[in-house]
Amino acid sequence: MISQATLGIAVLLAAGLGMAKLAQLIRLPSVTGFILAGLVLGSSGFGVVTVDLVGYQLEHFTQIALMLIAFGIGEHVELRKLGSVARDVAYISVVQAVAAFAIVALGTWVCTTLLNGPGTTGMDNLILSLLLGAVAVATAPAALLHIVRELNARGPLTSTLLAVVAVDDGLAIMIFGMAVSAAHQLAGDGGSVGHAVLAVFYEIGASILIGVVTGFCIDFILHKLHNRGEMLTAGLALLLLCGETTRLLHLSPLLAGMMAGFTIINRAERDVRLFRALNGFEPPIYVLFFTLAGVHLDLAALKLAGWVGLVYFVGRILGKYFGSWLGGWLSGATPVVRNYLGLALLPQAGVAIGLVFMISSDPRLAAWSTIITPVVLAGVVLSELGGPVLARVTIDKAGEGEKSAADSPECEGRTPLACRRWLRSPQGIRLAPWEDKRLQPAANPQGKVVFGASHFATVRALARIATILSHYYHALPLSVRVHKKNTPYLTAQETTDLFLPETDEVAQLGYPLEQELLFDAAASGLVAAAEYNNAKAVVLGYPLGRNPLGQQKVLDKVADNVLCPVIAVRFVGTMAWKRILVPFLFFQELEELLPVVEAMASSSHSLVTFQHLLPADCSEHELQSCEEQLQNWVETTFFDIEARFMVTGAESRLESILREAPAHDLLIMTAARRRGVKRALFGSLANAVVNNCRNPVFVVYFPLEKSHHVVPLQ
Repeated sequence: MISQATLGIAVLLAAGLGMAKLAQLIRLPSVTGFILAGLVLGSSGFGVVTVDLVGYQLEHFTQIALMLIAFGIGEHVELRKLGSVARDVAYISVVQAVAAFAIVALGTWVCTTLLNGPGTTGMDNLILSLLLGAVAVATAPAALLHIVRELNARGPLTSTLLAVVAVDDGLAIMIFGMAVSAAHQLAGDGGSVGHAVLAVFYEIGASILIGVVTGFCIDFILHKLHNRGEMLTAGLALLLLCGETTRLLHLSPLLAGMMAGFTIINRAERDVRLFRALNGFEPPIYVLFFTLAGVHLDLAALKLAGWVGLVYFVGRILGKYFGSWLGGWLSGATPVVRNYLGLALLPQAGVAIGLVFMISSDPRLAAWSTIITPVVLAGVVLSELGGPVLARVTIDKAGEGEKSAADSPECEGRTPLACRRWLRSPQGIRLAPWEDKRLQPAANPQGKVVFGASHFATVRALARIATILSHYYHALPLSVRVHKKNTPYLTAQETTDLFLPETDEVAQLGYPLEQELLFDAAASGLVAAAEYNNAKAVVLGYPLGRNPLGQQKVLDKVADNVLCPVIAVRFVGTMAWKRILVPFLFFQELEELLPVVEAMASSSHSLVTFQHLLPADCSEHELQSCEEQLQNWVETTFFDIEARFMVTGAESRLESILREAPAHDLLIMTAARRRGVKRALFGSLANAVVNNCRNPVFVVYFPLEKSHHVVPLQ
């Protein structure tokens, strides 16, 4: 059990992020993973995070997150962009709110009347129905905004959804205020209806006014500041001040925060710098917010809710969905918006819990809070676990989310985790058809290009690569199969059948295949074959599966003991090279990679992109100088090959490569010159790419005596 806030924050962040990554692998939104992590850590799970810690030491993170979430939603309610969907937003917002209230209230009244518990009257049932119907209107803007950002969603459905969510908070406050006033009147203990209505309009109007004033203040200060850190500090201070002011006045921080963002984004200057600065500040706050929301969830509420809880949950779904459909039909919205938007409005959390707290703190309504609290909490548990999933499905169905690698046709509908495993498995590895003309062997070939054939799934690709390199070096391809020394010897027919796949592939390219069967250790046999056959290059395949570096010692031994380049091929999905990416750090690497790049590019008329990775803190002069030098090298080196280049100031070399990789078929790069302890201590960029990239990769090892002097470009 954790009682220290700092340790609690560390555990919540780590658990939330870990569970989110697991959720992503099975195509669930990250927010579902955050909530599940909190559920596991809280009282419904292992009880690692105590209620005292959540309630008294970490509550301020929730308040900060709510204000940032509200401000972020305001950014998406830009009137200039909403012009075409403003009518849809108005109709859908009002109709779905009224429908959710009416269906939940009516369903609750029917259910409680039929159950007719002891000590209850028709008036008690009516008051309960009104209050539950009002709470049902509220949605969870935080979950929806997080999913939209995670998917980088754009389109009419997304714009309409975020605008409806922003309006929904104001409608929920208004309907709740009227319902509470009616409940007071029915209970025979309350002020006039007019006073209650004025109180509702005061809460909404004052919240909007404070938000607008905050927005103007932020906009004014942003024009005086130009440093990103100063903008973040000033903007965050004003937003938090706005949130605390509204809480002290018993107003709506969410509504005020939305109006602050709405005000800034709709100004003529349209200054979005604060929004972008906050984007880098928000992620850990969001993780804490949603994980803490999961900690608050109590699965025991599911048992206490009973039939009323079921009616509340189902009635709210029906109200949100059919209300959105009817509102979209009345406004003439597109079928996508009309059919799918209602499913995205199911998440419910902070606002609903806040309304329940207001009911329980009202002495005139305390008698009903004992029923309302478990009912709403049960609905929150179910909607927070299932709602984000439906919201993501909705955006995917509308085709407005960014496509991931797992959405490509090659994955055939598999989840990201299943796709990743399948693309690295023998079943997922494929070789693109050979579409070019047959190659003509040299009249007097010199030497061999040796390739180690071992796995049926990769042998044809290795044979094709070796043949293309042989054509470049004016050599012949040699297939070497190394068996253990105690393996029984094969007959002539068995040997012929063993080499059949690579023989057939090489013949299709117009070359004869040399064959050699050895009984030795893998590394020793390959080194011997390269030495005796005057090898121009050695081509090897990384082991298939999730641990491609499992035979790194074998690869290092071969690379250290041959006098020619060794090309290690990492297979992922379809092996093709129409678009080749060549990332490099030093210009010396380009000279070493040139033969391999030229051979592969000329065989298929490929487009080659050279990516020069410089430190992130390099100056504009250094970037320009390197760009000019790279341009000169490309123009003077390649004549019949289409090539382009880019110079990147990389904060992370690996991420820069992975970000560019999806636009290419194949990556070619040099291997680390380090071995043993040095490699373990300093790492290897090539190995990191091999482990993380979803493209086939060529890692080229050069003879050690040719790689002693690597001079960085200055």
